[in-house]
Amino acid sequence: MSERDPYPATPHPGAAPQPQPQWESETTPGLQAAGNAPYSGTGASAVGAGWSGGGTPDGTETWSYPRQGEQQHWDRLHDDQQPGDYRGTTPEYSTAPVTLRRPDVLAGLLLVLAGIAAAASLLLEWAPDSKGWDLVRDGFEDFDQVSWQPPVIVVAGGALLVLGLLVLLPARGHRTLGVLALLATMAAAGGVLVVLDASRYSWDFFEVGFWVACAVPVLGLLGSLKAMLTSPRTR
Repeated sequence: MSERDPYPATPHPGAAPQPQPQWESETTPGLQAAGNAPYSGTGASAVGAGWSGGGTPDGTETWSYPRQGEQQHWDRLHDDQQPGDYRGTTPEYSTAPVTLRRPDVLAGLLLVLAGIAAAASLLLEWAPDSKGWDLVRDGFEDFDQVSWQPPVIVVAGGALLVLGLLVLLPARGHRTLGVLALLATMAAAGGVLVVLDASRYSWDFFEVGFWVACAVPVLGLLGSLKAMLTSPRTR
């Protein structure tokens, strides 16, 4: 037994045929009906199966739908370029080594210790009944051939302290600061040597304060050389 309707489909005798609506005239002007020829024209919308661009002799661009079987692609070339001359958006990275910014901890620590030694020598005796602060004050007041050494040693130590703090800051290199620290170290070393020569190297004559002051050029020399000889690090 078949489930199909045994009676053929026939129009109802009372139903009148409806006219087919002319939707082409009631929609957006210029819209082509299905099955017609592909639309092409200036300013055509690139919507559908795909589109390709071209140019006209007067310089205006014309967009059209590709024909059936034609490879769908978007021509990104200009008139003066050859096929394959695409300009990608990938950024160009340099392969050159990059210099790292970093602090020189050891050199900075040595220079800071030199400055601390100069400050500590002010509170200690350089000779019997002669504190460092008194010698520095008298040296600034007179500043002659006899009394210039203590002020120069202490001022050089203060400069080494400041340079040591700058060396602790990240930078590509600290050679310039190392050269400046070496100059301050030479000034402090000159003051120490002059004092030793004036005393005819009588080691028992000096107190703890002077030996602490002698640590200023020693630490300054080590720190300045470390800052000067350390080459920048690259990656």
